[in-house]
Amino acid sequence: MISLARHLSFCLALAILAVPVSTIDVRASAANSASVRPAPRSGGRIVVLGDSLAVSPSRTQNFVAELQKRLDGMDEPWTVVNAGVRGDKTASGLRRFEAALTRDTRILILELGANDGLRGVEISTIENNLSVMIERAQAKGVRVVLCGMMVPPRYGWNYAIAFHGLFPRLAARHNVPLVPFLLNGVALNADLNGPDGIHPNKAGAERIADTIWPYLERLL
Repeated sequence: MISLARHLSFCLALAILAVPVSTIDVRASAANSASVRPAPRSGGRIVVLGDSLAVSPSRTQNFVAELQKRLDGMDEPWTVVNAGVRGDKTASGLRRFEAALTRDTRILILELGANDGLRGVEISTIENNLSVMIERAQAKGVRVVLCGMMVPPRYGWNYAIAFHGLFPRLAARHNVPLVPFLLNGVALNADLNGPDGIHPNKAGAERIADTIWPYLERLL
């Protein structure tokens, strides 16, 4: 397990060097965020539809819980619901989408796709699944924050690059805020990951919350 984690970490390092999170992506996502009409100031429900990264290192200590701590300090009664499932792929997220987004949901943080990429799911399939979820959320009047990810080149560099590129493409198409790389500052940092070297520890979860917060805050 440890050797596999080290291998994936090494490959991810190469992928990050080859496909950096560019300032263009950051500016584009900031522009998208600014163009999204803010939600009325009355609080509501925020759903994080995600995978194991949303429930690591545990169900009680994770980036979702860290976001809730920040929201607790605001005047509006925002509640963050953790709909993260370990090992979940975009197809599974699509199947449980309607149940996750109840009528009082105001914002969706969409954190899926990493497991698809690690298993070599077709890029078009991943993109379509995410696109359908974004469209369904927007049809309900729910604002979306899309979380971008990267994968190691186990299926080749072309696949890894195409995977990284699907997130900014979706954000531009649907005019939603994009977190360019969810694990920015966390990936490959031993101090911010658990024993497997892949999933964040508590400090890593706090760092992920730091990364998401500016994009979420613009919608509050």
